Amino acid sequence: MAGTARPAAARLRAYLELVRFSHTLFALPFALMSTLVASRRGIDPAVLGPGSWGWLRPLAGILVCMVAARTAAMAFNRLVDRTIDAANPRTASRHLPRGDVGAGEVLLLVVGSCLAFVAGTLLFLPNWLPVALSVPVLAWLLGYSYAKRFTSLAHVWLGIALGFAPVAAWIAVRGQTLLHDPADLLPAALLGLAVTCWVAGFDIIYACQDATFDAAQGLHSIPARLGVPRALGLSKWFHAITLGLLAALPRLVPELGWIYWVAFAAIVILLAWEHWLVTPTDLSRVNQAFFTANVAIGLILLAAMAADLWW
Repeated sequence: MAGTARPAAARLRAYLELVRFSHTLFALPFALMSTLVASRRGIDPAVLGPGSWGWLRPLAGILVCMVAARTAAMAFNRLVDRTIDAANPRTASRHLPRGDVGAGEVLLLVVGSCLAFVAGTLLFLPNWLPVALSVPVLAWLLGYSYAKRFTSLAHVWLGIALGFAPVAAWIAVRGQTLLHDPADLLPAALLGLAVTCWVAGFDIIYACQDATFDAAQGLHSIPARLGVPRALGLSKWFHAITLGLLAALPRLVPELGWIYWVAFAAIVILLAWEHWLVTPTDLSRVNQAFFTANVAIGLILLAAMAADLWW
């Protein structure tokens, strides 16, 4: 029994590492922020389940959809990029090139995650909007894996994919109110745009590691096209726009107060630190900037917005 459990646990760990499950923390806090703000304006009664704990159903739907969508997108990316990853010294040790998992297994993971995503949207019925939008959203998420084959704006494509998170959560919670008042979506749209620019900025930084390899392979990225120094400069502009959008958010969400602004100041410092860590002549700390700083940004902002909205 113990001998069976150990390989099963190792297999699960391999799958979680394959899709970098811990990186779900990039987008999930923004979906939860949007959920908090939207619920203050009223959850669509049709979405709520019976009883005083009826809000658990839409919350469960958001969590299932977020985890399933990201797992599908990441597993699909690893699947379609396995040949490229094998040729790149930086990524040759990933699970598929190394043979730790098979392509057929990863394909099953993609299909299962896509089905789980669509099933998760059923938790919002009779709000039919999440179900209707589920396939187009999946198409965009999976399509990102091919973007670098034909456009240097793949970073923006990824940013939009994560920017869907707050918008989708708002649509799920507010329901068909949006059909009568599209302007109701503005706070989530602004937050989604901020996420888009933030993700595009840090993905450019991450892609600097492969600028030479991508250019040699005919793959498209901003570092491969513009060079690392100019790409890092453009990343700073994306993050400056992010800060501008976050600074504008309290105009649409007046409940946000001084705690939000303290968090905003912390985010300014974190982004400045991220750009200080990575320079054109030293890319050795990209992973530190990519994971540590960016996960902290989402969690800090979520905690501050929750405190301002509900304290």
